[in-house]
Amino acid sequence: MSFVIASQLEPALNEAIARHPSRPKVIVAPVDDPWTIATEADALIVRPTPAWRQAPRDHVPDGWPGRLRWVFTSSAGVDFYPKWLLDAPVVSCARGTASEEIADYVIAAIYARAKDMAAAAAHGPADWRYTELGQVVGSTIGVIGLGAIGTAVARRATALGARVVAVRRSGTAKIGVIGVDVLPSVADVVGKADHIVIAVPATPQTRHLFDRDLLAGVKPGAHLINIARGSVVDQDALLGALDAGQLSFATLDVTDPEPLPAGHPLYSHPKVLLTPHISASYTLARGKLLDKILTDITRVAYGQQPVDVVDRLRGY
Repeated sequence: MSFVIASQLEPALNEAIARHPSRPKVIVAPVDDPWTIATEADALIVRPTPAWRQAPRDHVPDGWPGRLRWVFTSSAGVDFYPKWLLDAPVVSCARGTASEEIADYVIAAIYARAKDMAAAAAHGPADWRYTELGQVVGSTIGVIGLGAIGTAVARRATALGARVVAVRRSGTAKIGVIGVDVLPSVADVVGKADHIVIAVPATPQTRHLFDRDLLAGVKPGAHLINIARGSVVDQDALLGALDAGQLSFATLDVTDPEPLPAGHPLYSHPKVLLTPHISASYTLARGKLLDKILTDITRVAYGQQPVDVVDRLRGY
C-alpha cells in the first residue's frame, strides 16, 4: 500500500512530491476544511490558509487526527493553526526554509533607515545640497531570538561591521556566529541596540513581549523591525513609543491581526513602514521548502523522525 500524502500546496509542488522515489500517492486536501482528509491520508502538508483561521477552536473535529502519522506545516510557526493540530502523532515545520530571504529583508530595512537615499535624492538644482547619511558599520543591531532567522541576521550584520547583541531562550549556548554578544535579557538588548530585530516565535509567553514597559527602556531613537509575529508587539504601546520619540521608526512585516482593519493608524503613521507579510519571499524560498519536504518523506519512509519536530509544550 502506498504512503498517502494530502497536500494544500500548489499543483507544481504536489507533482514534485509525487515523484519522490518512494512514489507516495498525493491527494489534494479540501480547501474549506483540509483537516477532514485526516481519515484518508498518512501525512498532511498544510499551509496557513483562511480555512485554518476559521477552523473550530473550542473542540477537536470528529475524526482528527484519523490515520495521520505526520503533519508538515509549510510555515515555521504553528500559531496560525488550532491547538488540536498538535494532537497528530508528529508535527514538523518549515523552520529555516525562508530564513535567508527574511534576513535580507531585515538588512534592507536597516540600510533604508541608515542610508535614506530616497529622501536625499536630487530632483532638480534646488535639491542639490549636502545630506548627512547614517552608518551601519559601528552601529549596534539587537536580535531577539537566535533561531534560524536571527542567526542569519546576525551573520549578515557582523559581516557589515555592526556590533550584534542578542538574547536567546537557551542562554549562552554556542550559536555558530563569531562576534555576537549574548546578553542576559531582552531589556539588556533593547537598551543598547540602534536597530532591534524581533525574531521569536508566537507563544503565550511572547504575546505582547514588547509592551509599554519594555519599549520605555529602548535606546532613544532606536529602529524596531518585526518579522516574527504581530502578537509579540503591543501595537498601542508601539504607537505611543513612536509618538513620544522613544522609537524613531518601526518596520513591520507582521501585524495583529493580518490585515489590519481599514483606518488603523499603523497604515498612515509617518514613522512606520508596513509591508503585508512578504519578507519570506515565498516564490524564492519554495524550492528550499520542497527540498525539506522531500528529505522528510525519505526519513519517514525509513521509520525516522522528520527534522524540526514541533515541541507540543513550547509550541514551536
